[in-house]
Amino acid sequence: MVPYTMNPGLKRLPAYFYRSDNGREPVREWLKGLEPADRKVIGEDVKDVEFSWPLGMPLVRSLGRELWEVRSSLPHGRIARIIFCVADGRMVLLHGFIKKTQKTPRRDIDMALKRKKGGAREKEKHRIVL
Repeated sequence: MVPYTMNPGLKRLPAYFYRSDNGREPVREWLKGLEPADRKVIGEDVKDVEFSWPLGMPLVRSLGRELWEVRSSLPHGRIARIIFCVADGRMVLLHGFIKKTQKTPRRDIDMALKRKKGGAREKEKHRIVL
């Protein structure tokens, strides 16, 4: 028997890590650098989006320009965000960060847009980047 988390048919919007031309997966690398308790909270929030899409506040918020953010409340009052886009029925995790200001920093949105644009360009070349 396959555990339900291994069956993508149950997920409305399966999550995939963005992969750069050189094979790096920045969100996966960022997650690996976090404390286990933080990874667990963020992972549960991403899972909730996968199984319950479409969602709104307080878990998911639109950033415009076809970008969304998963909003995670971490222990000790910290806040994490993962910016993603939806492409081909997939949730593509583009950028993750610990939020330190009230408004999502422009540089973080710009990074996600750059990765989204790069992923679309690679897709046009018929290479798998997700």
